[in-house]
Amino acid sequence: MSAVDTDDDVRDPWLPDLLLRTERDALVPLLRRAPEAAYGLRTACPGWTVRDVLAHCAAALVRIVEGRLEEGVFLPAANAADVAERADWPVARIVDELERGLTEAGPAIAAGDGTLDTVALGEWIHAGDVRDAFGEPGAYGGHSLALALPLLRTASRKRDTPRLIAAVDGHTGPLVLGGEVPGRPAARFEGDATTLIRLYSGRPVVATRYVLTGATEPELLIYR
Repeated sequence: MSAVDTDDDVRDPWLPDLLLRTERDALVPLLRRAPEAAYGLRTACPGWTVRDVLAHCAAALVRIVEGRLEEGVFLPAANAADVAERADWPVARIVDELERGLTEAGPAIAAGDGTLDTVALGEWIHAGDVRDAFGEPGAYGGHSLALALPLLRTASRKRDTPRLIAAVDGHTGPLVLGGEVPGRPAARFEGDATTLIRLYSGRPVVATRYVLTGATEPELLIYR
Protein backbone atom coordinates (compact mmCIF):
# COMPACT_ATOMS: atom_id res chain seq x y z
CA MET A 1 0.00 0.00 0.00
CA SER A 2 1.39 3.42 -0.88
CA ALA A 3 0.86 6.69 0.90
CA VAL A 4 0.05 9.78 -1.10
CA ASP A 5 2.32 12.77 -0.62
CA THR A 6 0.09 15.67 -1.56
CA ASP A 7 -1.29 18.87 -0.09
CA ASP A 8 -4.34 18.73 -2.34
CA ASP A 9 -6.64 16.27 -0.62
CA VAL A 10 -9.64 15.36 -2.72
CA ARG A 11 -12.36 14.06 -0.44
CA ASP A 12 -13.71 10.61 -1.13
CA PRO A 13 -17.16 10.91 0.47
CA TRP A 14 -17.61 7.15 0.57
CA LEU A 15 -14.33 6.35 2.32
CA PRO A 16 -15.88 6.71 5.82
CA ASP A 17 -18.67 4.34 4.80
CA LEU A 18 -16.19 1.76 3.57
CA LEU A 19 -14.16 2.09 6.76
CA LEU A 20 -17.24 1.67 8.97
CA ARG A 21 -18.57 -1.35 7.09
CA THR A 22 -15.16 -3.02 6.98
CA GLU A 23 -14.79 -2.45 10.70
CA ARG A 24 -18.29 -3.80 11.30
CA ASP A 25 -17.35 -7.07 9.65
CA ALA A 26 -14.21 -7.36 11.80
CA LEU A 27 -15.50 -6.11 15.16
CA VAL A 28 -19.07 -7.33 15.54
CA PRO A 29 -18.23 -11.06 15.37
CA LEU A 30 -15.57 -10.48 18.05
CA LEU A 31 -18.13 -8.75 20.25
CA ARG A 32 -20.76 -11.45 19.74
CA ARG A 33 -18.46 -14.18 21.00
CA ALA A 34 -16.89 -12.19 23.87
CA PRO A 35 -17.89 -13.28 27.40
CA GLU A 36 -20.02 -10.89 29.43
CA ALA A 37 -17.12 -10.18 31.81
CA ALA A 38 -15.01 -8.79 28.94
CA TYR A 39 -17.33 -5.80 28.65
CA GLY A 40 -16.26 -4.65 32.10
CA LEU A 41 -12.59 -4.39 31.14
CA ARG A 42 -11.00 -0.94 31.31
CA THR A 43 -9.92 0.75 28.09
CA ALA A 44 -7.43 3.43 27.10
CA CYS A 45 -10.27 5.97 27.46
CA PRO A 46 -10.09 7.29 31.05
CA GLY A 47 -12.99 6.06 33.15
CA TRP A 48 -14.57 4.02 30.38
CA THR A 49 -15.00 0.27 30.17
CA VAL A 50 -15.42 -1.67 26.94
CA ARG A 51 -19.17 -1.45 27.42
CA ASP A 52 -18.98 2.34 27.82
CA VAL A 53 -16.88 2.75 24.68
CA LEU A 54 -19.31 0.66 22.65
CA ALA A 55 -22.32 2.54 24.03
CA HIS A 56 -20.69 5.84 23.03
CA CYS A 57 -19.83 4.55 19.56
CA ALA A 58 -23.32 3.18 18.96
CA ALA A 59 -25.02 6.36 20.15
CA ALA A 60 -22.83 8.62 18.02
CA LEU A 61 -23.48 6.65 14.84
CA VAL A 62 -27.22 6.34 15.36
CA ARG A 63 -27.41 10.08 15.98
CA ILE A 64 -25.89 10.56 12.53
CA VAL A 65 -28.27 8.03 10.99
CA GLU A 66 -31.29 9.73 12.53
CA GLY A 67 -30.06 13.29 11.97
CA ARG A 68 -30.04 14.16 15.69
CA LEU A 69 -27.04 16.46 15.50
CA GLU A 70 -27.89 19.37 17.76
CA GLU A 71 -25.13 21.74 18.88
CA GLY A 72 -22.68 20.16 21.31
CA VAL A 73 -23.80 16.63 20.49
CA PHE A 74 -20.30 15.17 20.47
CA LEU A 75 -18.87 17.11 23.42
CA PRO A 76 -17.87 15.20 26.58
CA ALA A 77 -21.07 16.01 28.49
CA ALA A 78 -23.27 14.72 25.66
CA ASN A 79 -21.10 11.63 25.25
CA ALA A 80 -21.39 10.88 28.97
CA ALA A 81 -25.18 11.31 28.81
CA ASP A 82 -25.41 8.86 25.90
CA VAL A 83 -23.40 6.28 27.84
CA ALA A 84 -25.52 6.80 30.97
CA GLU A 85 -28.71 6.39 28.95
CA ARG A 86 -27.56 2.90 27.97
CA ALA A 87 -26.34 1.83 31.41
CA ASP A 88 -29.23 -0.60 31.90
CA TRP A 89 -29.27 -1.99 28.37
CA PRO A 90 -28.31 -5.63 27.81
CA VAL A 91 -24.95 -5.93 26.09
CA ALA A 92 -26.59 -7.54 23.07
CA ARG A 93 -28.77 -4.46 22.57
CA ILE A 94 -25.73 -2.19 22.57
CA VAL A 95 -24.00 -4.41 20.01
CA ASP A 96 -27.16 -4.45 17.88
CA GLU A 97 -27.28 -0.65 17.91
CA LEU A 98 -23.58 -0.46 17.07
CA GLU A 99 -24.01 -2.84 14.16
CA ARG A 100 -26.87 -0.73 12.85
CA GLY A 101 -24.79 2.43 13.12
CA LEU A 102 -21.76 0.92 11.42
CA THR A 103 -24.04 -0.22 8.59
CA GLU A 104 -26.20 2.86 8.10
CA ALA A 105 -24.15 5.92 9.09
CA GLY A 106 -21.86 5.91 6.05
CA PRO A 107 -24.38 7.23 3.51
CA ALA A 108 -25.38 10.06 5.86
CA ILE A 109 -21.72 10.99 6.30
CA ALA A 110 -21.13 10.82 2.54
CA ALA A 111 -24.03 13.21 1.94
CA GLY A 112 -22.46 15.83 4.20
CA ASP A 113 -19.65 18.31 3.72
CA GLY A 114 -16.92 16.20 5.29
CA THR A 115 -17.35 17.48 8.83
CA LEU A 116 -18.41 14.04 10.07
CA ASP A 117 -15.64 12.12 8.32
CA THR A 118 -13.54 12.25 11.48
CA VAL A 119 -16.36 10.52 13.38
CA ALA A 120 -15.75 7.44 11.25
CA LEU A 121 -12.06 7.62 12.07
CA GLY A 122 -12.89 7.96 15.76
CA GLU A 123 -15.17 4.92 15.62
CA TRP A 124 -12.36 2.88 14.12
CA ILE A 125 -9.93 4.07 16.80
CA HIS A 126 -12.44 3.15 19.52
CA ALA A 127 -12.72 -0.31 17.95
CA GLY A 128 -8.96 -0.48 18.47
CA ASP A 129 -9.47 0.49 22.11
CA VAL A 130 -11.81 -2.47 22.49
CA ARG A 131 -9.42 -4.89 20.79
CA ASP A 132 -6.59 -3.55 22.94
CA ALA A 133 -8.62 -4.16 26.12
CA PHE A 134 -9.40 -7.68 24.93
CA GLY A 135 -5.70 -8.33 24.33
CA GLU A 136 -6.19 -8.82 20.60
CA PRO A 137 -3.03 -8.46 18.47
CA GLY A 138 -2.78 -5.49 16.12
CA ALA A 139 -5.46 -3.55 17.96
CA TYR A 140 -5.06 -0.42 15.82
CA GLY A 141 -4.22 -2.24 12.61
CA GLY A 142 -5.83 -4.88 10.48
CA HIS A 143 -7.49 -4.61 7.08
CA SER A 144 -9.07 -1.26 7.95
CA LEU A 145 -5.76 0.51 8.53
CA ALA A 146 -5.32 1.34 4.84
CA LEU A 147 -8.71 3.08 4.93
CA ALA A 148 -8.04 4.91 8.20
CA LEU A 149 -4.74 6.51 7.20
CA PRO A 150 -6.20 8.88 4.55
CA LEU A 151 -8.79 10.00 7.11
CA LEU A 152 -6.01 10.53 9.63
CA ARG A 153 -4.22 12.72 7.11
CA THR A 154 -7.33 14.84 6.64
CA ALA A 155 -8.07 15.03 10.36
CA SER A 156 -4.52 16.05 11.17
CA ARG A 157 -4.88 19.05 8.85
CA LYS A 158 -8.33 20.05 10.05
CA ARG A 159 -7.12 19.95 13.65
CA ASP A 160 -4.13 22.18 12.85
CA THR A 161 -1.38 19.79 13.85
CA PRO A 162 2.08 20.71 12.55
CA ARG A 163 3.42 19.31 9.31
CA LEU A 164 4.91 15.85 9.75
CA ILE A 165 6.47 13.56 7.19
CA ALA A 166 6.12 9.94 8.23
CA ALA A 167 8.30 7.12 6.95
CA VAL A 168 6.01 4.23 7.81
CA ASP A 169 7.27 0.66 7.87
CA GLY A 170 5.96 -1.33 4.94
CA HIS A 171 4.58 1.66 3.05
CA THR A 172 5.91 3.05 -0.20
CA GLY A 173 6.65 6.75 -0.07
CA PRO A 174 6.04 9.26 2.73
CA LEU A 175 2.77 10.00 4.47
CA VAL A 176 2.40 13.75 4.90
CA LEU A 177 0.27 14.84 7.83
CA GLY A 178 -0.71 18.16 9.39
CA GLY A 179 -0.32 21.62 7.97
CA GLU A 180 2.68 23.75 7.14
CA VAL A 181 3.72 26.20 9.86
CA PRO A 182 5.56 29.24 8.46
CA GLY A 183 9.20 29.23 9.50
CA ARG A 184 9.00 25.74 10.99
CA PRO A 185 10.47 22.73 9.21
CA ALA A 186 8.39 19.60 8.97
CA ALA A 187 8.66 17.11 11.78
CA ARG A 188 9.73 13.56 11.01
CA PHE A 189 8.43 10.19 12.14
CA GLU A 190 9.90 6.74 11.64
CA GLY A 191 7.98 3.70 12.83
CA ASP A 192 4.94 1.59 12.06
CA ALA A 193 1.48 2.82 11.13
CA THR A 194 -0.23 1.54 14.27
CA THR A 195 2.15 3.56 16.44
CA LEU A 196 1.41 6.61 14.31
CA ILE A 197 -2.31 6.08 14.98
CA ARG A 198 -1.62 5.79 18.70
CA LEU A 199 0.35 9.05 18.73
CA TYR A 200 -2.30 11.08 16.90
CA SER A 201 -5.15 9.65 18.97
CA GLY A 202 -3.42 9.92 22.34
CA ARG A 203 -3.33 6.18 22.97
CA PRO A 204 -0.53 4.56 25.01
CA VAL A 205 2.70 3.91 23.14
CA VAL A 206 4.23 1.62 25.76
CA ALA A 207 6.40 -1.13 24.22
CA THR A 208 6.46 0.54 20.80
CA ARG A 209 9.49 1.71 18.83
CA TYR A 210 9.51 4.96 16.90
CA VAL A 211 11.55 8.07 16.20
CA LEU A 212 9.86 11.48 16.34
CA THR A 213 11.84 14.66 15.70
CA GLY A 214 10.74 18.26 15.25
CA ALA A 215 7.46 17.92 17.18
CA THR A 216 6.23 16.75 20.56
CA GLU A 217 3.63 14.06 21.12
CA PRO A 218 1.00 16.48 22.53
CA GLU A 219 1.22 18.64 19.38
CA LEU A 220 0.01 15.73 17.26
CA LEU A 221 -3.23 15.02 19.09
CA ILE A 222 -6.35 15.24 16.94
CA TYR A 223 -8.75 14.50 19.84
CA ARG A 224 -8.28 16.95 22.71
